[in-house]
Amino acid sequence: MTITNGASDKAYQEGLAAASKATVPNTVKERILRGELAHSFSIKLVKSVEIIHYAAAAGYDAVLIDLEHSSLGLETTNQLSCAALQVGVTPIVRVPANTSDWISRALDGRAAAVIVPHVNSVAEAENVVRYAKFAPLGERSVTSGMPILKYASVPAKYANPVANDATLVIVMIETERALENADDIAAVPGIDIVLIGSSDLTSDMGIPGDYDNQRLTDAYAKVSAACKKASVDGRIVTLGIGGLNPRPDLIEKFASLHSNARYAMSGADKSIMLNGMKAGAAKCRVMTEKIVSGRSQ
Repeated sequence: MTITNGASDKAYQEGLAAASKATVPNTVKERILRGELAHSFSIKLVKSVEIIHYAAAAGYDAVLIDLEHSSLGLETTNQLSCAALQVGVTPIVRVPANTSDWISRALDGRAAAVIVPHVNSVAEAENVVRYAKFAPLGERSVTSGMPILKYASVPAKYANPVANDATLVIVMIETERALENADDIAAVPGIDIVLIGSSDLTSDMGIPGDYDNQRLTDAYAKVSAACKKASVDGRIVTLGIGGLNPRPDLIEKFASLHSNARYAMSGADKSIMLNGMKAGAAKCRVMTEKIVSGRSQ
């Protein structure tokens, strides 16, 4: 890992290396750096830590704990995040608002990545970085014993840059206004992933849920180009695919079209449970019909 902050003395670099070694690996970031596609499983309903173990057993790279579209609170979020770190699944938290009290507390509470919805301007993107990153990138309040550093007591001069490097900052493009500002948003230092919220974006476009519409395809191309433009001097800005859980064919399409599409929201507890239960109930109805038909003969 390379961290540049103007320091070059051997002792400092050794301190950074030791802190980096203590850091919990970020599976999503590792996949991004390898040019692969990382998949997350969204949690909106199930509050018990068992859901984390199921996600890990299923093979997901990350869990997305969704505070924007659920009634989950920070206490539950922090426990789920802690469980994810323990089993090697990256905990991502989508906060409900672009404010320090949500972003920094989610990160202090064990999240390794934060998603901020409805980012429409450079100023709003800069706010996200300000709240999510320690100085000099941002203004996140310094804390000690961070879970991402396995609770080790690491001096701030080492812990802060290492935590900055290990924490993914994800902003969402969900309106036509944001789409128009995609180049400038992606260029904001500290932004790692620009994630398209396909559901809200199509709604703002006046084509709600029309995911096959060429306008959405064009939107992905525009944001992909913005991410490529911002990926300079060793920096990688990734295109994210969101809101297409029911359409894995489109996730595959956009990831195939754009080599910098390396993160996708690819499942959710509510939809997978409902679909599984529907399939089971359908089998029950067929079974009942066969039994009733056999008894009447």
